[in-house]
Formats: sequence, structure tokens, C-alpha cells
Amino acid sequence: MWRKSILEWLKQRPWLLVPFLALIPVAGLYLNQHAQTEAKTAPSAAPVPVGGTAPSVSPSPFALPSPPPQAKKSPTPKPTLTPVDPKKYTKEQAAINERAKAAFAASVGTVDSLIEMQVAIAMGQPTLSITASQGATILDSEGRSINQLAAGNPYSVQATGDAINFGGKQTPGMVMIQPPSNGVLYLGDKPYRGRFLLAAQGGRIWVVNYINLRHYLYSVVASEVSPSWNQEALKAQAVAARSYALTYYFRRAQPLYHMGSDEYFQVYSGISTESERTNQAVDQTAGEFISYKGGIVESLYAASDAIVADAFRGKGMSQLGALELAETGFTYKQILARYYPKTNIARIEQDHY
Repeated sequence: MWRKSILEWLKQRPWLLVPFLALIPVAGLYLNQHAQTEAKTAPSAAPVPVGGTAPSVSPSPFALPSPPPQAKKSPTPKPTLTPVDPKKYTKEQAAINERAKAAFAASVGTVDSLIEMQVAIAMGQPTLSITASQGATILDSEGRSINQLAAGNPYSVQATGDAINFGGKQTPGMVMIQPPSNGVLYLGDKPYRGRFLLAAQGGRIWVVNYINLRHYLYSVVASEVSPSWNQEALKAQAVAARSYALTYYFRRAQPLYHMGSDEYFQVYSGISTESERTNQAVDQTAGEFISYKGGIVESLYAASDAIVADAFRGKGMSQLGALELAETGFTYKQILARYYPKTNIARIEQDHY
């Protein structure tokens, strides 16, 4: 309230404001002249003569102490560079890159790894031997654990009617042998990846290897042709073997398994026949199969043109003929087009959601 009263009082007497406002620029002028006078009378630093030394000045009590003199550092020796042969480096680096790619592919897997084949590796045997390299679990038809296999211990397996005597212990007539992820199962002295289904009937035992398509083809391609062959011929064999296997994947040979493992189908021998070059041929053509009008071709093949003509009426691939074509510069797709006319190469694709 009192502020309003003063303002009202001043409004009624404006002449009182004039002397006060006039004092403001006068005060500013005085302050400006006073600052200039002090600047003129302040002592200035003595100039340093050219080539001479500065006059001594008494140190300020607030000055920071001078840093101690530093010892001279010895010069760092320059590293010597050994010239590298570009050709040698290129070859060595290419080999390292190829090994890295192979290791990466082996760890990640391909689309073939998503398909599980069921391959009969023993049919109607009265007795057999099974060993688990890292141990294994015996599961019943409901997936329940009913027994364990010790690592490295061979077990004698016999059929007693429609049941199985497993190392002296009775089990149901159908069981699954499940090894750990790094384990290998032996049937006799042959090592296999994957797991085993054992089924007994009438005093006989069937063993079915549950194995993904990729590892199945690793063995088939190396069993059917020589790993030393031209890589294009190996890739043609890989595609033909995959296409043949897929026809049985969708049209089983028996309710118990997709296909057998002998020459009647295509030879599958487990891990022992695998080779790095044939493995590469499988992975380089992963998912590819021979197709006709959207379907899968049962890509028959045999060792020579004469056998193809006799066994398949000339409709199929000659493995030796494929090798000859590869050595003259044919690609694997051109080889397959020659032996399976009016077909094309299709590919299994993985859905990503």
C-alpha cells in the first residue's frame, strides 16, 4: 500500500523527478573518467629489448611455482617394417578365411539341419552292440527316462520276443537312445551322430538313426563318390542326394523309417566316411534340390551311363559322367540340367517370423 501511495504522490509532482534523472548520466561520466585516470597511473611492465633479457620482477606472493626442469627424453627408436610378399599374404589370408568360414558354418548350421531324417541302419538283427561315447539316456515311447548308459561301455542288445534285453535289463520293445549334444553312438564299431530308435518284433531288432539332413548328406556324398573329385561334380552329387532323400522324407519307405542305408537307397555309413571337401559341397548347396513343376524329383543316379541305362532306362545321373563334365568346365547346375532335363533347381527356405 505504501508503495502505491508514493507513486501516486510522485505522479502528482513530476518536476521532482527531473533533477534525479539528470544525475544519472553525470554519475556515469564521472565513473568513466576515474577508470581512465587509474589506467594511466598504473605501472606498466617494462618492454623486453630485442635479443636481451627481461628485467627482474619481484615475484607475486600469489604466483604459482615454476615447474622443475624436465630431463631430456631419449628419442624413441622407429620400428623396422619387414616387407610382406603380397602373393604369400593373399594365399595365407585366403586359407585362414576359408577355415573361418567352415568353422562358422559348422557352428551355425544350414537349412538342412532343420530336417530330421529317420534312416534304418540295422534291420531284423537278432543281437547287436551299442556304445555311447559320452553316456546316454534310454527313453520309453512316452519320453520318460527308464535307464542310463555309462560312457564308453559296450552294451549287448537282444530281442526277447517283442521286448528288448539291454545289457541284462529288460526294456519295452521300443526305446530311444538319447546321447548328449556332444555325444556319439556306436552301432558295433561304426560311429553315428544323432540318436537311435530301437524296435523289437518277433525276436528281431531294428535300429533307426534319427539324424538331421545335413549330417546325413555329409556321409552319403562321401560314401557315394570320392572326396577327391572336382568340386562341381561333388556339388552335383550333393544336390542329387538331397533331392532323392527328400522324396522319401515325404513318402516313407516304411512306417518305422524314411529309408534304408544300403545301395538300394543311397549309401549312408555314419561319421567314418565324412570328408571336409564333401562336407563343403553339401553346405555350399544347402537346401537345393531338383524340382519339376514345383515337385521334388526322385533323382536316380548310378556309377556309369551303362548302369543308368540298364537300371533306370537311361533316366538318371551318371556319377562318372558328371565328373567328366565337371573337368571340362561344366558347373554343377549345368551337369544336373544335362541329366535331369526340363527340371530346375529349387531351394528349401527357412521362415523367419
